[in-house]
Amino acid sequence: MSPLPTTRRKFLRWAAAAGTVAIAGDAILLEPNRPRIVRQDFFLPRWPERLNGFTIALLSDFHYDPYFSVHPLHAAIAMVNGLHPDLIVLTGDFVSVPLFGSRKKAAFAADPCARLLRQMTAPHDLWAVMGNHDEDTDRKHVTRVLQAEDIHVLANQSEAIEHDGARFWLAGVNDALGGTADLSETLRRVPANEAVILLAHEPDFADEASRFPIDLQLSGHSHGGQVRIPLLPPLYLPKMAKKYVLGIYHVGPLMLYTNAGLGTVGVPARLNCPPEITLLTLRAPANR
Repeated sequence: MSPLPTTRRKFLRWAAAAGTVAIAGDAILLEPNRPRIVRQDFFLPRWPERLNGFTIALLSDFHYDPYFSVHPLHAAIAMVNGLHPDLIVLTGDFVSVPLFGSRKKAAFAADPCARLLRQMTAPHDLWAVMGNHDEDTDRKHVTRVLQAEDIHVLANQSEAIEHDGARFWLAGVNDALGGTADLSETLRRVPANEAVILLAHEPDFADEASRFPIDLQLSGHSHGGQVRIPLLPPLYLPKMAKKYVLGIYHVGPLMLYTNAGLGTVGVPARLNCPPEITLLTLRAPANR
């Protein structure tokens, strides 16, 4: 076979380079800033029939900074408010552990993040748990600024959510990687026959949660892999996000949903893994 003409070889090299630049530009400039809404229906055996159609908006992994992750958060606010959810949950990592510099100072990013998050509204309020980056910077500061904006923070706690004469329990654990997540304490006040939704930052915590009377776990942490090359597994997944990376899972009797997150960590890029707002609609099974 004769070699390609020089002009054709140059053209192919140029086209390949242009394609690479285009993909990189999309991964850095476009995809990270365009959240998508993912709608999921869950049929939970213990869910009260009077609460059929109750909706929860799930957001996670904000990793607030004023240059990159602020943009998908701004976009998400109007999108979530347009969905009119009954309740909003935030499953951690409001800030990022810095590569260099003070971790304590990095926690100050929670202040503008909380002010933006408070622009979202729901009849049953906003509820949050801490993530590993919050834990490894200054968990107490992140908690304080969220609470100052009337965002409830669950720390090994459960609260009853009452609506239309029925109720379920919203539970939240401390960050599992921090070693202080305690489900026995979290569920101490919950009656055995009532539905429980658990907020836990790390999705692989579901292996532990499945041993308790919990109906649905909501998590983030994985970023969905953040950069997903077709036909290959995600290039990097953090600890406790290697099994249940993205979407719906059944872990024994427990159902789990892992959200892809809004922000980015490390490289400010996403590929085949856009920022996500999850709208969950909860129902009792029809044949119960």
